[in-house]
Amino acid sequence: MSRLTTLLGQRLRRDWLQLTLWIGGTMGLALVGVSAVASTYGTEQERAALLATVMANPVILLFRGLPSGPGEQAFIVFLLMPFLVMMAAFMSSFLAVRHTRGDEESGRLELVAATTAGRTVPTIATIVHGVLANLLLGLLVAAAFLTGGSPAEGSWLAGFTAACGGLTYLGVALLAAQLMRTSRGANSLAVWVLVVTYFIAGIGNAVGTPSDDLTHMESSWLTWLSPFGWAENTRAFDENLWWPALLCLGAFAVLAGAALALQAVRDLGASIVPERQGRAAARATLSSPTALVSRLATGSTVGWMAGAFFTGALSTSLGSVVNEIGAENPAVADLLKALSAEADLEQAVVVVFFTMVGLLAACAGVQTVARARQEEAHGTAEPVLATPVQRVRWLADFVVIGFIAIVLTCAAAYLGAWVGAAGRENGADLTSDAFVAAWGQAVAASVFLALTALIFTIAPRWTIPLGWTLVTTAILFGLYGPLLGLPEWVTNLSPFTVAPIPSGSEVDLRGMWWLLLVTGAGAAASLTLMQRRELASAG
Repeated sequence: MSRLTTLLGQRLRRDWLQLTLWIGGTMGLALVGVSAVASTYGTEQERAALLATVMANPVILLFRGLPSGPGEQAFIVFLLMPFLVMMAAFMSSFLAVRHTRGDEESGRLELVAATTAGRTVPTIATIVHGVLANLLLGLLVAAAFLTGGSPAEGSWLAGFTAACGGLTYLGVALLAAQLMRTSRGANSLAVWVLVVTYFIAGIGNAVGTPSDDLTHMESSWLTWLSPFGWAENTRAFDENLWWPALLCLGAFAVLAGAALALQAVRDLGASIVPERQGRAAARATLSSPTALVSRLATGSTVGWMAGAFFTGALSTSLGSVVNEIGAENPAVADLLKALSAEADLEQAVVVVFFTMVGLLAACAGVQTVARARQEEAHGTAEPVLATPVQRVRWLADFVVIGFIAIVLTCAAAYLGAWVGAAGRENGADLTSDAFVAAWGQAVAASVFLALTALIFTIAPRWTIPLGWTLVTTAILFGLYGPLLGLPEWVTNLSPFTVAPIPSGSEVDLRGMWWLLLVTGAGAAASLTLMQRRELASAG
């Protein structure tokens, strides 16, 4: 027991700030949601009207939860539950990989395994650590609902559901750490499972069966293939079903057990999925450090481009549908206009969807710069820097390739928008709007690229957590700020919100100049500081 408590204490010391940010942010989202929905959708009639709109356009369910009635608390859960589970899932996934495959890669696990703790106790400590983190998150989410005067049973169920959802993805990441050879591969696998299961639940809800009064949705069988679907079907503050959350606990137990079983049959440093064999001699196209960075970033960039293409196609293909709905329900039109600051509804739809494209582009840029930190921490940067390649040139390559990833992601979205607008009467106007929104969001995404590079030079060990925290906070303020009734000055803190957009037949530059200023200053400062910074090992 002393070995377990010692390792658990070591994990808590390493993670206290990151866990504070994730858990505090999740509780903050619940608190803001509880207060904002009461003021923004104060009457049951307004909430019922919005739910009827959702039933008329089920695609909205790809980005929201499962409608369970127009009651105030049930409506809050409809808006927030997928995102509460998602934040718990991200927190749990990164925690699991960091203390398993990450420690194994850095050599830390080998040192611990040489003691009486062996190889199993550190993994058990990680499991206990993750359980405690999710338990605290669930308690604080429940407290947020109780503080807003919500009924006790629904509040505790909402918190329990968020915690159980996080535990499921803790198990996913533990298993991914056994399957993949690197922490990068384990994190990528865990995140892709998270994203795919999120959309499976959304599609399952979208093809479900609405109730006669258009306030409830009975999800299809597809939803039951996803932990997000299990969490949403608890229907907190409506039916208050506890058993779907127990499916999350059961999945966690199975996945964690499988991870422990696989760890027992593999060698330290090995993986279940064999590492791909490299070529005996590199191609001529890999003769420069820039080409090497490009090769490292290609896989992730293609993934972000695929998501952007799909989002861009939706931005123009759904415009006419939403226009009809907005004519019948002014509240929906007002919400979309608030999210986009646009008077024309179809133009507003393009702007809102391209805000999501900006998020994907920012992720592509941040992930590329974060890869520089991973190369440094894993020791693979040293062989490159031992050649005539200078440190500034090395970092500049990651920044340049990150910017190219941003441009390609936005370009893929524009291509998707062009495909979606094909055959439409106003297709030319929509693709023109999409072009403006695309380069505007590329400017916004570049801010995160530059700031992450600056963090890398100032506080390298915080590159990954702070880089992703900036993106998450900005999208919460920018995309959900108007929905949650946040003040305008708060939503304008997000680069996504003040990026240039189409406005009628013109272009509203909005905050373009300060976005360019921050990007240029951040990139210049990072490259300047890199001249004097020594390599920082993993810590």
